[in-house]
Amino acid sequence: MAEAATARRSRISPERAAELYDAVLDLLREVGYESLTMDAVATRTRSSKATLYRQWGGKPELVARALRHNKPASLADIDTGSLRGDLMRMATLQDDCKMEQDHALMRGLFHAIHGNPELHQALRQLLIEPELTGLDAMLRRAVERGEVTADNPALEYVIHMLVGGFAARELIEERTVDQEFLIKYIDAVILPALGV
Repeated sequence: MAEAATARRSRISPERAAELYDAVLDLLREVGYESLTMDAVATRTRSSKATLYRQWGGKPELVARALRHNKPASLADIDTGSLRGDLMRMATLQDDCKMEQDHALMRGLFHAIHGNPELHQALRQLLIEPELTGLDAMLRRAVERGEVTADNPALEYVIHMLVGGFAARELIEERTVDQEFLIKYIDAVILPALGV
């Protein structure tokens, strides 16, 4: 299946794919997932709907791949030599404006996944699981370096703490997360929980 998907995707250049992904994200911000159509993407990108379906299979995978392409870096690529350095690098990958745009986009998509299992699966496979793998590798390196004890019970909840920080700030303060908040949150909550 992966070989067929690779062969299917080889007809569009990386530059053209980047243009398509940008258009998909712009449309998502404008109309939301439910109102986004392959017809609208085809019109906006001056491509045929058949090409979009042949290349991406459908709206869920196209949206998930656009989001994946939009990420500045993967957590798996971050290795500064210390857990604090890795988490700070993660916190500063995007500027505040980009974080606010992406947060609004993801909030809308998380609402959409409740009624769309195909979108949920595509996001899990292409966006969430690679980041969980990267975070696990980051934490494993911290244990190997002796920064965190292997039996620290907070290790399995780091992702929950991170997601909770994003959700709670908006819910409690009616503000989106920015770099300053993330840095303070990591230093005050996540690192102490890990004993760092």
